[in-house]
Amino acid sequence: MPIRSDACRAATTAATAVVLGALLMGCSEAASQGHDTRRAAAAGATVGTEAEVRVEASTPAGTGEAAFDRPEAVRDAFAGLQATLNEDCAPGSSDCAYFLGRVHDELLRLDTSMKADAQGPGHFKEPIAWIATLRRTLKGDTSTDNLEKHRSELIGTRDRINTWMQDHPKDYR
Repeated sequence: MPIRSDACRAATTAATAVVLGALLMGCSEAASQGHDTRRAAAAGATVGTEAEVRVEASTPAGTGEAAFDRPEAVRDAFAGLQATLNEDCAPGSSDCAYFLGRVHDELLRLDTSMKADAQGPGHFKEPIAWIATLRRTLKGDTSTDNLEKHRSELIGTRDRINTWMQDHPKDYR
């Protein structure tokens, strides 16, 4: 019996080592691909991997990891907000939580991009002020109940900003 159990133990140990080795190789390869993706994206290339990194052609080469810390362009953030324009929900419906949360998130993305835009936050004074008013109204509570309670302010801010942006086409084209 001792010979058999030693053989079984050796086979189990070898199989475990093979499995762990394969897992480590897979993790190492995935980390390497992620690093290569970031490096190529920072150089201005479009890379198609799992996360498909999109970088504008105007991104200067050699900016490194700092390119990932920059907010997206106003036009891209505005496109996300515009995608909500033909959507709505009835308070209490199952899709309302998703919809209102999405409008809120898109407004915050746009706010961040406007504040970081090369024209300066003064150029986007009105939309930034409207979003600030909405933030004060929500008081940091983004629960479904609170978003539904302030549904008209949320959608009103979205629509007001859409109208303002339509009057400033150079900012999103």
